[in-house]
Amino acid sequence: QVQLVESGGGLVQAGASLRLSCVASGPTFSNTAMGWFRQAPGKEREFVACITWRGGNRYYSGSVTDRFTISRDNAKSKSTVYLQMNSLKPEDTAVYYCAARRLNTVADGSDETRYDFWGQGTQVTVSS
Repeated sequence: QVQLVESGGGLVQAGASLRLSCVASGPTFSNTAMGWFRQAPGKEREFVACITWRGGNRYYSGSVTDRFTISRDNAKSKSTVYLQMNSLKPEDTAVYYCAARRLNTVADGSDETRYDFWGQGTQVTVSS
């Protein structure tokens, strides 16, 4: 069974940076694409970024391009995906979720139904 565990959330002021981490593990976890989504209070969950297994392809939401960077480090049956968030804005406040999909592609990566495994989320709060 694949497990995803996020960390790195917190309370910061506008303009600050945070780096989220997601450790994905499981006996058959390899060659998968992963992504980050977020859900603000009272809103639907939305796509943030996704990345293929070796990091060769990355895709971002237009609202975070040039501010957020997704990356990953892979090991046997384990992968850590990072989301470096710079120049944070109050509208970035949300619970951030890590997700993994069995296919190693960013095609349709913004569609949450394409993902097979989800973490529990980590809260990011940006004050003005």
